[in-house]
Amino acid sequence: MRGFVTEPDLAPARIAFVASDRPEAQTARDRLIARYGSIDRVDADVIVALGGDGFMLETLHTVMDLGTPVFGMNRGSVGFLMNDFEEEGLIERLAGAGRAVIHPLQMDAWTEAGQAHSGLAINEVSLLRQTRQSAKLRIKVDGRVRLDELSCDGCLLATAAGSTAYNLSAHGPIIPLDSRVLALTPISAFRPRRWRGALLPHQSKVCFEVLESGKRPVSATADDLEVRSVSRVEVHERRDIALTMLFDAGRSFEERVLAEQFAS
Repeated sequence: MRGFVTEPDLAPARIAFVASDRPEAQTARDRLIARYGSIDRVDADVIVALGGDGFMLETLHTVMDLGTPVFGMNRGSVGFLMNDFEEEGLIERLAGAGRAVIHPLQMDAWTEAGQAHSGLAINEVSLLRQTRQSAKLRIKVDGRVRLDELSCDGCLLATAAGSTAYNLSAHGPIIPLDSRVLALTPISAFRPRRWRGALLPHQSKVCFEVLESGKRPVSATADDLEVRSVSRVEVHERRDIALTMLFDAGRSFEERVLAEQFAS
């Protein structure tokens, strides 16, 4: 992860506006296009995404091959990754914006039937039990068994950018962007009861092996990709993919993450 860096010279002339299907987001997009114009996202210098955090993640997935910076404005229910919505002064806001560069996780999952699936996750890769019975997982880090058996509802590996999302709800740590670590967090751990997870170097390769998978099936999810009845899941960071989010000057993503640690 790389932290927040101001880019005072950024003044894109070519903007692509995209919006979620929420009526307020659609209306905002139409008003902004009427005011500033819009071009295809493939040719844009910056993409302005209107919606909530979920739509921001969707938009980042669409620009993985383009590397185009994304400036979000909140027209959804949750806006931790978004800036405030304002029609006026957009060009000036973009010119003074800072950027947060993040790297996704790669998930490679194999099912009980022997099928292989791969996906990318911006926030986290999570494993969850599929039935009433707890999941049993063996966890390896860089090829070494670190936890021989974890009985739980599930487990997740989160990026710093995703540490304030599902990871935080599972009582995992909030991670600053420039910390270069990943959060390995159990979900409702039953045994060992006192294990609260671990912080791992960002280059770590984590392998989850599902124990008693026939009796205790487990699913694995990387953002919008869910794989059912997995037997093994491997996760590592993709440093070769860089995604850029833009934030208003004085309201950096780093500051939001820091403030979240003191929220009541």
